[in-house]
Amino acid sequence: MTRPLDGVTVVTLEHAIAAPFCTRQLADLGARVIKVERPGVGDFARAYDERVQGMASHFVWTNRSKESLTLDVKHPAARPVLARLLEDADVLVQNLAPGAAARLGLSFEALHEKHPRLIVCDISGYGDDGPYRDKKAYDLLIQSESGFLSVTGSDAEPAKAGCSIADISAGMYAYSSILAALLQRGKTGKGSRIDVSMLESMVEWMGFPMYYAFEGAAPPPRAGAAHATIYPYGPFPASDGTVMLGLQNEREWGAFCKSVLERPALAADERFASNTRRVAHRGELRAVIVQAFASMTMAQVVERLEAAQIANASVNDMHDVWNHPQLKARGRWTEVATPGGPIPALLPPGTTEAYAPRMDAVPGLGENTDAILQGLGWTREDIASMRSAGAI
Repeated sequence: MTRPLDGVTVVTLEHAIAAPFCTRQLADLGARVIKVERPGVGDFARAYDERVQGMASHFVWTNRSKESLTLDVKHPAARPVLARLLEDADVLVQNLAPGAAARLGLSFEALHEKHPRLIVCDISGYGDDGPYRDKKAYDLLIQSESGFLSVTGSDAEPAKAGCSIADISAGMYAYSSILAALLQRGKTGKGSRIDVSMLESMVEWMGFPMYYAFEGAAPPPRAGAAHATIYPYGPFPASDGTVMLGLQNEREWGAFCKSVLERPALAADERFASNTRRVAHRGELRAVIVQAFASMTMAQVVERLEAAQIANASVNDMHDVWNHPQLKARGRWTEVATPGGPIPALLPPGTTEAYAPRMDAVPGLGENTDAILQGLGWTREDIASMRSAGAI
């Protein structure tokens, strides 16, 4: 079946997570993604760890279905290669150090006249102007700068997200913005420039706590795994472990009191008669819930929660997720090739019968260099000469 981005070529100068996650999703939809990497080293995320058959966990996650071209972009021989690549490209993505792409002649302004249909997506920590434009940015630093750490963790100390949430948010906005730019180009015939900032991506995701603290109001407190402004919502101990549950409205609160706690009169207690009051008296209410659950197993608590139609979940670790029965029942796992052998891979979220997502191999460093250059017109002798000169 035809995929949405079949025939679209993406050239990417990328490293770490934000840009690779963006372009991997474009590849999922059928785009040809040519990943330009430094000779001998490659994307530095290749060296983060060796947890997946000798390969890095971040890298195998964000780089399947791509072609790896090793090219020293500062070498004189690289300029004609990049120029030839861009002649056939629809999209250029980069998340190099601030200003690096412009110094290489790869800014939208430098390319637009010659390549009027080219879409250029620049991903950076803070955007291309303003006082922070040249400031280095990594995921944890953006989590901090965006205020995420101020609302995450416990009373004692903040905690970062356990995955690269700032990189992921920027990658998602780059991905959706490129799709929008392709649609716009279909109407106007012209490419455009996209400037994605990790800070702005994360601040967008911080909309709820920002508005909660509107006009100087107190911000949400750090509440660990509990919800800062809804209660009861979070982890509660049973006799043999922890149950995660959440209430969203007064109907559920009444059902929780009647069928789970078996104390229907509690629903009308003035201390707990609204979410605002329950949050204000969360310590007292938590003591009531903990006492009720103390004599029950997790299975018994969940049975009551299910009967009352109260949302609940298991507190899973990564091994539990690999074996999650819902993912297995829905057939969400497939297999992709890698230089170290086949590995399981989750199919992209958003199932459709219109097409099958592309789930091709994770490339070895420079695996596709010769094939790409030959396709661009370089001979075997040319390629050998470029390799001996250190250009590829």
